[in-house]
Amino acid sequence: MSNKIFLVTIFLGLVFSSCVSSKVHKDLQGQYDNLQAKNQKLSNDLKDTRSKGEKDLDALQGEYNNLKAERDQLQLDLKNTEARYESLKNSYDALEANSSTEIAENSKRNRELLAQLEEKENKLRDEQARLEKLQKDLASRSKRIDELEGLIAAKDAKMNALKTAVSNALTNFEGKGLTVEQRNGKVYVSMENKLLFSSGSWAVNAEGKKAVQQLGAVLALNPDIAVLIEGHTDNVPYGGTGQLTDNWDLSTKRATSIVQILRENSGIDPFNLTAAGRGEYAPVTTNATAEGKAKNRRIEVILTPKLDEINQLLNEME
Repeated sequence: MSNKIFLVTIFLGLVFSSCVSSKVHKDLQGQYDNLQAKNQKLSNDLKDTRSKGEKDLDALQGEYNNLKAERDQLQLDLKNTEARYESLKNSYDALEANSSTEIAENSKRNRELLAQLEEKENKLRDEQARLEKLQKDLASRSKRIDELEGLIAAKDAKMNALKTAVSNALTNFEGKGLTVEQRNGKVYVSMENKLLFSSGSWAVNAEGKKAVQQLGAVLALNPDIAVLIEGHTDNVPYGGTGQLTDNWDLSTKRATSIVQILRENSGIDPFNLTAAGRGEYAPVTTNATAEGKAKNRRIEVILTPKLDEINQLLNEME
């Protein structure tokens, strides 16, 4: 999250100084790509940990079943041993009048049998204690997996509700170059530049500002959502003069302009906001047609749930 603060600070500095360095933007893009990779890794780690937990649970269940079978066998052995003991005891009583040698041998066998019986009883107690511990471990691991699944389901439900709230808030802008969709556990709000900016400009027009403000009203009610604002252009080289140098520079300026409007809402924590310029390098369709270029010239607001609780539970399961 400190990386996100760093990015926001740099972008704000770019706005006030009106002088943007291409190298800074490349560095910022690299940092953002790293953050995106970490986020993807976290999602993959979450899936791997959940799969590992389920496999561990199956392994523990198998071990539990094996121990239970061993216990049952030990109980059967104990019963057979007791029967043998009783038989030997009866034999001992019948032979008690025999010679002292025979009596001594019977006594020895009885002592050995008693020792075996005690050993089996001790082993049975140890196995029973081990079985009880395994049952507790199984219950604890199962509980944590249930908690993890519950947290994931809650996050998914929250993102579904967020997507619905955003769609409802921006319904007046449908058909004007604005779309809202949910994928990969995130909500994507895409606004074509025709809704927000004049050609070559990064100043947000009145209608675009209204759309951003309505989006901000929803974000203010969801303080645990990370907000990434990405600026995109088509592949037509920037032909203006003055403060901007290229499309990447323009896309960054536009993303920062959206951040400034969101910051006007005091309910939004600036800590959750990140602005990034992608230039022409992340098109959603071909640039070979005017319609395709229009779709590629856009602002994307990517809403991502924070995963602190899931991270903590994953750490506890390691």
